[in-house]
Amino acid sequence: MSTATVAAPSAVDTSAAIARLRQHHPRHWRMAAALRVLAMDAVQAANSGHPGMPMGMADVATVLFARHLRFDAAAPGWADRDRFILSAGHGSMLLYGLLHLTGHADMPLEELRRFRQLGSRTPGHPEYGHAAGVETTTGPLGQGLANAVGFAIAEESLRARFGPGLVDHRTWVIAGDGCLMEGISHEAIGLAGMQRLARLVVLWDNNDISIDGRVGLADRTDQRARFAAAGWQVLACDGHDPDDIDRALTAAGTAERPVLVDCRTVIGFGAPKKQDTAAAHGSPLGAAEIAATRAAYGWEHLPFEIPTEVRADWAAAGARGQAARRSWEGRLDALSDRRRAEFLRQLSGRPPARLAPALRGFCRAVAAKAPSLATRKSSEMVLEVVNRLCPETIGGSADLTGSNNTLTPGLGIFDPANRKGRYIHYGVREHAMAAVMNGLALHGGVRPYGGTFLCFADYARGAIRLAALMGVPAVHVLTHDSIGLGEDGPTHQPVEHLAMLRATPNLVVLRPADSVETAEAWAIALAQTSRPTVIALTRQNLPTLRAAPGSRNLAARGAYVLAEAGGRRQAILIATGSEVALAMAAREALQAEGIGTRVVSMPSWELFAEQPEAWRRKVLPPGPVRVAVEAGVGMGWERWLCGEGGRSARAAFVGMTGFGASAPAEALYAHFGITPAAVAAAARRLLG
Repeated sequence: MSTATVAAPSAVDTSAAIARLRQHHPRHWRMAAALRVLAMDAVQAANSGHPGMPMGMADVATVLFARHLRFDAAAPGWADRDRFILSAGHGSMLLYGLLHLTGHADMPLEELRRFRQLGSRTPGHPEYGHAAGVETTTGPLGQGLANAVGFAIAEESLRARFGPGLVDHRTWVIAGDGCLMEGISHEAIGLAGMQRLARLVVLWDNNDISIDGRVGLADRTDQRARFAAAGWQVLACDGHDPDDIDRALTAAGTAERPVLVDCRTVIGFGAPKKQDTAAAHGSPLGAAEIAATRAAYGWEHLPFEIPTEVRADWAAAGARGQAARRSWEGRLDALSDRRRAEFLRQLSGRPPARLAPALRGFCRAVAAKAPSLATRKSSEMVLEVVNRLCPETIGGSADLTGSNNTLTPGLGIFDPANRKGRYIHYGVREHAMAAVMNGLALHGGVRPYGGTFLCFADYARGAIRLAALMGVPAVHVLTHDSIGLGEDGPTHQPVEHLAMLRATPNLVVLRPADSVETAEAWAIALAQTSRPTVIALTRQNLPTLRAAPGSRNLAARGAYVLAEAGGRRQAILIATGSEVALAMAAREALQAEGIGTRVVSMPSWELFAEQPEAWRRKVLPPGPVRVAVEAGVGMGWERWLCGEGGRSARAAFVGMTGFGASAPAEALYAHFGITPAAVAAAARRLLG
């Protein structure tokens, strides 16, 4: 007997609501109906998609875009526009329909016809960079809501620094029941409530339907009470009454806290047999149901056909913010050349010209002193230079500030009393921190970095992946990067995490070996414009290995020769981070035996893979045996040991094969055989 959930027939009759809308709000009705039929038509043409949510939220979206959202479709990149985020990304046709009808040049009708097709600007879920007006990539539920918290923090920070004449906008979000069920939503709304982000408004599509059926199958949370308990103002409206929607959105604009607007809606609004059921959620309505819905709407036009008068109404909505945008441009032009240039530089994401020489100076100074430092401490020292020269940086930590070393003197704490503060206490919210950082970076004008333990990248993984997918230049400071953290034990000791992060496309992973490489890693991270960076740092002290750093950033090459073989080169030892010092000690032992040994520091696989073949061959020439050493699992090392001119018969890996244990770091390295002696022994075995 089948146990599949079968959607119950709808008990809702929307005919009276439709009649009321057509009679009392004819202009609004036509505009909203256009969104609904475009969603039905595009999903049907693609034979794939989610029509019900756009149909249910069309009235709310129409009121928002026609009366409240401050934007100019002719200038979608206007820095002081309101941001609109569709956290319920499965309803992407709502966003695409809005962009098309308001006149965004990136969204012609042909793109709606190509919904969910290869190479279109209308993928199944909104993807940042495909079309102007798509502020972030959504689809994994709750991510857009958490991103929006970052957008709102960025707005508050920039307004405090540059004034309301340049920065004075809101962030609007449409979130669904699924967004609010995801755990990240709890992290995000708690942070937003504590920060009193009054420019943030979440419009909850409260339709009581998920893929499996009624929300009550899995959840009984009182969402209004939850948001109120987190410090939000909670409002409600009939999601199919434009006057009531307008009332709620107007009230949201005067709030002194973030706002949740509970919009009671009917999924698949107007579809006679499928509205208010799971059948309207994630599949085409079908030709017969679409025809019946058109009849219910009084919509007598062909698929994808929008009447001229409806297009004109939507075009007017798209141009409504033109005067405000031109006034803003006038205020920007009136600034002094220096202040305008600095504002635009920060928006661009380019680091200040003074940063590169300052970091080179840091490298020379630290190499001269040759301290033994944990790279997390080295990172803190580098950040003192960075944060002094880069007013756009906003740092933070997930309740590990003293461990991550991410707070530097003079930053100040960002909170409701100090919007000029540049450090965020995220609390124990790794996932939200990573997603908020995505929103900060996507907003523009700020450069976010945030810290936690490398092991807890597991909690942040969903948002880190989306950062890589979008090309968001957030910087993740992940400390306590191996068994070297010691006594906290295997629950906190990362072994597979470097492999997991390196497997993520478009993510730069850097594991510096000393203070010089740490400074170079930060220079690399801050130069990124289209990909995120992970900087993996140690708890334990490491010696300074780069005695005479020059003007070139060697870490930017991904790997380089740290110590050349004395005599005939017979072995190459490849290491990252804390294990580079072990490789150097192993080299000393091998050289004493007359075995010429080169040591290669490889802080970044990704950057090394991007180098010309000539450089890779110069660093890793064929011939010598190769031994890699890293206090993590060996997954992925095959390329550098057996590929790139290497051979499996002449290669070995020294590292972890399982989880760690609770003990002092020195004992753990000895117990797991990650020692200079083990590295030297592996080279000898290969040499036979």
